Order: sequence, then C-alpha cells, then structure tokens
Amino acid sequence: MRHRNYGKKLSRNTSHRRALLRNLVTSLLLEERIETTLAKAKAARGLAEEVITLGKRGDLHARRLAAAYCLSAVAVKKLFEEIAPRYASRAGGYTRIVRTGWRQGDGADTAVLELVGTEVLAKRAEERARRLERRRKAAEEAQAAGPGPLPPEEGEEK
Repeated sequence: MRHRNYGKKLSRNTSHRRALLRNLVTSLLLEERIETTLAKAKAARGLAEEVITLGKRGDLHARRLAAAYCLSAVAVKKLFEEIAPRYASRAGGYTRIVRTGWRQGDGADTAVLELVGTEVLAKRAEERARRLERRRKAAEEAQAAGPGPLPPEEGEEK
C-alpha cells in the first residue's frame, strides 16, 4: 500500500532522484522549455512551480532558498529578474506539459515541460522564417546572376 507516500520514485534512489529533479528545474529556468519523459516532467512540474513562487516573493530568504535548490547562479538570476516578474499577477499554473509521442529506443512517453507564456517558440519560428527568407533571396540573386555557390549564412564559417 502507498498510503501517504507522496511523489514518484522514478526508479532511482533518493540522492539520484533529487539530483535529477534539481537538474530538470534548473534547465527549465534557463531554457524555458525542456523535453523529457512524461513521468519526469510530472515530477519536476510541482518543484518548478515552487521555485517560481519563491522568485515571486523576491526577498533575500527566497533568493537563498532558490539558490540552494538551483544548480547555477545564472538560473537564479534569470528567475528573479525575468521569470518571476512575468508571473507577478498569476496565482499558480506557471508550467505546461505537452505530450510529444514516444521515444524510439525504449518507447517511453515523452513530453515537453515549458513555462506558460514563453516566447521561445515564437522566437524560434521567427528565426526560422528569417533564415528561410535569406536563403530564398540568395537563391533568387544567384539564379539571376548565373550559376555559382550560395553565400554562407550568418554565423557560419567558410
């Protein structure tokens, strides 16, 4: 019987499980969107929401508690300066879990754990559209000028 046993063990011992969840929460704060298994996403969701609530409190004690949980100072800084103000008027529900299918190797259910209202997807879509537009223009110019190699994209080395 599992009476009064809170949380999933994720087939790990206590220290391994705690390290895994701390890594997931830290990565979520830094990247604002992570892909993992469904069970890990569900386990990390509540912890991520607690850390974001600490960020909303904003006092020194909350900062120290968040720093004790997160694995990098950069994540704590981003939490208090960018993420927490975004959710100042929201009373919970800062994360979203979206199921994405099954992993090829072992068939595990995969999911995306992301912050609600994140602009990461919009930024990636805009960047993709800009790259596509640059490629299209370069191809048109190359076709008008005659045969020749396409110019490299920004950020690529020759």
